[in-house]
Amino acid sequence: MPSEGRCWETLQALRRSDKGRICYHRDWLLRGEDVLEECMSLPKLSSYSGWVVDHVLPNMQENPPPSETSTSPRSTSALGQPSFVPKSPVRDPAFSPASSATPDGTKDKYESQHTEPMVLQSSQGIKVEGCIRMYELLHRMKGAEGLRQWQEEQERQARALSEMASEQLKRFDERKELKHHKEFQDLREVMEKSSREALGQQEKLKAEHHHRAKILNLKLREAEQQRLKHVERERLRKEEGQIRLRNLYALQEEVLHLSQQLDAADQRRDLPRVDLSAFRTRGNQLCGLISGIIRATSENGFPTAEEQAVAERALQEMRDLLVNLQQEIARACEDRRRQDEEEAQVKRQESQVQQGPEVRKEPPASRQGPGGKLNEDLQVKVQDSTMQWYQQLQEASSQCVLAFEGLSNSKDSQAKKIKMDLQKAATIPVSQISTIAGSKLKEIFDKIHSLLSGKPVQSGGRSVSVTLNPQGLDFVQYKLAEKFVKQGEEEVASHHEAAFPIAVVASGIWELHPRVGDLILAHLHKKCPYSVPFYPAFKEGMALEDYQRMLGYKVMDCRAEQQDSFLKRMSGMIRLYAAIIQLRWPYGNRQEIHPHGLNHGWRWLAQILNMEPLSDVTATLLFDFLEVCGNALMKQYQVQFWKMILLIKEDYFPRIEAITSSGQMGSFIRLKQFLEKCLQRKEIPVPKGFLTSSFWRS
Repeated sequence: MPSEGRCWETLQALRRSDKGRICYHRDWLLRGEDVLEECMSLPKLSSYSGWVVDHVLPNMQENPPPSETSTSPRSTSALGQPSFVPKSPVRDPAFSPASSATPDGTKDKYESQHTEPMVLQSSQGIKVEGCIRMYELLHRMKGAEGLRQWQEEQERQARALSEMASEQLKRFDERKELKHHKEFQDLREVMEKSSREALGQQEKLKAEHHHRAKILNLKLREAEQQRLKHVERERLRKEEGQIRLRNLYALQEEVLHLSQQLDAADQRRDLPRVDLSAFRTRGNQLCGLISGIIRATSENGFPTAEEQAVAERALQEMRDLLVNLQQEIARACEDRRRQDEEEAQVKRQESQVQQGPEVRKEPPASRQGPGGKLNEDLQVKVQDSTMQWYQQLQEASSQCVLAFEGLSNSKDSQAKKIKMDLQKAATIPVSQISTIAGSKLKEIFDKIHSLLSGKPVQSGGRSVSVTLNPQGLDFVQYKLAEKFVKQGEEEVASHHEAAFPIAVVASGIWELHPRVGDLILAHLHKKCPYSVPFYPAFKEGMALEDYQRMLGYKVMDCRAEQQDSFLKRMSGMIRLYAAIIQLRWPYGNRQEIHPHGLNHGWRWLAQILNMEPLSDVTATLLFDFLEVCGNALMKQYQVQFWKMILLIKEDYFPRIEAITSSGQMGSFIRLKQFLEKCLQRKEIPVPKGFLTSSFWRS
């Protein structure tokens, strides 16, 4: 072929020809076909001929082998002649077809066994065949190299994939382990949190349990204390009840003894003109009263304090009856003695006329001096002068009530409104008095003084004056005095220091308006007869409730108040009275004397010591009076006051102790200790709450 392009075109043409499309078998000789058949048919080209033409032939044309060049003429001349090419039994490994495999994977046995020479038609055919063979060999080599490279690449990729899979497996294991670790951590945190919450809840429950246990223990202790207190109260109640029962039996025994004395005195025949049946009748009534109390006690168990108080009052009344009976008998005996003396005097005068005058001397009667001891038989009734003064004050109070009766009982709405406004204007300022500053106390005093003077004052946002009604002044004076005493009964009884500011205002009003002072005394004597001093006697036909009211008791639903409450009220009023007699209004006229000063306190003390003591009452009132007023009396009377204190200690204490039961010794012991301490220090202390100069400067 003269050029490469034509060869290619030729080959393409041959491939497209009918014979070129015929399948060509390289091993036709091995199958025993006729060798010469090749000369009869067209040469067959391998599928690798194109590669040989493109790659091998150009190289052979550019570099012809020497043997081929030197023999080219010869080969050319012999192209068309057949030639025998011996085939070596051993081929070059690079060109050996033994390295390639048949399509079914077995080696070509014919190539290894047969070494017969191949007969080619021409050198050109041989060349082509060699090229084809070479191409096939190269193609196999290239295929093997490609296969090796592909295998290496596949192995490398497999190793890479294996490594990647291993790494991914490691990462997966790490992620899985991390996930398990996180889940384990979360679970542990949840468990720890739950454990902490459980511990916190347990601690909270434990604290609540301790708290509840503490509360229960406290409640149990309180319940136990309450039970013990109840048991103690019950024991004390039984003991007190037994003591009261014994005292009641003792009272009954004494009353019966006094009743026998009454009967014995009533049976006296030497007094034909004296009727003593009333005393005997009242004595029988008192005996029946105590017998009824004892019968009621036997049904109820133990006597109450009220029943004991009633029995004690009945005993005191029995004593009073006996004393009155003795006084009546003494008066009758005195009258009879006087009558006998007069008759004897008449007879002596008649005999003197007949026989001559005779000198008669009578021994003087010994009487008690101011500094002497107490009489053996003390008085029961108040002195006549004191009783007269008491009755005058009560009469003045009754006349004052009658004076404003029209205003008090008026049905007119305007009059009722005026009465209410006047009552508020009079009582509210007194209710505001307490241990406040002196300037505030002066405002209250000025307001009360202005109201009593007829000047208008503000009360409840309205202007009020006593001139609004003709009876207004009497009404205000009465209500004002009543309010002062009520403050002593309530406020001073609860707060002893309040006695002094209330008393100084009352004393100042007393100086400027004397009628108010008389009404204060009237109310005080009515509510506390011991401030006179006055011991009301039981009169025949009098109801027990009325007699208890006369003694100062509050009676509600036919029952008298408790003894402690009664003594507390009496104490408050005596303290107010003791404060009034020693205080004066600091802004008043100092040149005038006190309208009811310390001389009345000395008189009260002397008179109460000349009277028989009352159980529990006398000791209480003496202590309150001396604690409030004792310092002022000591400064005023000095030595005489200390003589009075010694008289109380030496002569009066035994009398109080003799009539005081064991359950009522508290007030007596308190008075005794107070006086003993004062005698030891030789001084009566200033009362607590006494108004000093600093109080008025505030």
